[in-house]
Amino acid sequence: MNVLVEAACKTIGMLHAVVPAGGSGTRLWPLSRAQRPKFLLPLTGSDSSLLQSTVERVRLLSGPDHVYVVTGTAHAVDVARQLPEVPGDNILVEPSPRDSAAAISLAAAVIAEREPQAVMGSFAADHLVPDGKAFAETVERAMELASTGLLMTIGINPTGPDTGLGYLRLGSAVGPGYHLDAFVEKPDQVSAVEYVSSGNYLWNAGMFVWRVDVFLGELARHRPALHDAVRELASAWDTNGREALFAKLWPTLDKISVDYAVMEPAAAAGKVGVVPGDFEWHDVGDYDTLGQVLKAADRVGNVVVEPAGAGRAHLTESKRNVVVPASGRLVVTVGVDDLIIVDTPDALLVCPRDRAQEVKGVVEELKQSGRTDLV
Repeated sequence: MNVLVEAACKTIGMLHAVVPAGGSGTRLWPLSRAQRPKFLLPLTGSDSSLLQSTVERVRLLSGPDHVYVVTGTAHAVDVARQLPEVPGDNILVEPSPRDSAAAISLAAAVIAEREPQAVMGSFAADHLVPDGKAFAETVERAMELASTGLLMTIGINPTGPDTGLGYLRLGSAVGPGYHLDAFVEKPDQVSAVEYVSSGNYLWNAGMFVWRVDVFLGELARHRPALHDAVRELASAWDTNGREALFAKLWPTLDKISVDYAVMEPAAAAGKVGVVPGDFEWHDVGDYDTLGQVLKAADRVGNVVVEPAGAGRAHLTESKRNVVVPASGRLVVTVGVDDLIIVDTPDALLVCPRDRAQEVKGVVEELKQSGRTDLV
């Protein structure tokens, strides 16, 4: 733990780090499947999965007993297997997906039962941040402002006008950050250029830091039914009645993101702050992004992703391809450029890199045709 973060933990208290681990990563099909989604896969350029990489990063701020993962029933065993240092009681299992507001609110309520004024951070399991030290120092600044009662988010300094991300509009300066003026939806190209040129916007990375009592107070104000349900679940967490309560309450919860449920109305009331994160950050959502993030295997920009049990790739007169030889077979290309080639035991994907986002639609088509065995 570096000196800056250690000082923060002494004055503010150790961070309770929550890692929501949900979703099936459909744009990374056929490598990512419903039963083994992208956050469980080694897509970091190392042997660590995205989930393990995220937990390694938050461990700069939190002890093992202060790390929590919120995941679904289908993934709970794999999560526990990948994270043996995280206590079993800190793996919060959702009976069904209800979006981020339910998942994050449940974690906040469980933490509040243990430490009523704890500082909590929420960091998605499928993001890639190579510089753990810069990440920790940014979170420390957010913790400082969260201790004063602001709900905090961490924004990323834009490297260009990206239309695939939401933005954060900065308000007045406060301490090591700013008041958040507004959450802004994904813009068109012209607006994105204006945002980046102004220097007054950050990318919304979906990273949050707050005192759990402050967050739960805002949740009670804006979503009282959700607040009451998660507080009731948390109070029964260590009892025999937990499963029965889950069966009764969980299906009644609104499917809504934490941004819409709490953060946007709180920001409108001047209760949200933001600190800029000047570190490399990637939402590894599709194969084209993966190709940009990972180190090329050769001098002409080919990226080869080699998960466990992978085959090999032999690329002749081929440039800037993203190749995943995950079936154990040899994948050979001759004279092709800018392609995505993903070879798994039961499915082969081939598409141009500039159409990587459309892979999600293929998954929907497979579902509609009854091929759920492939998704």
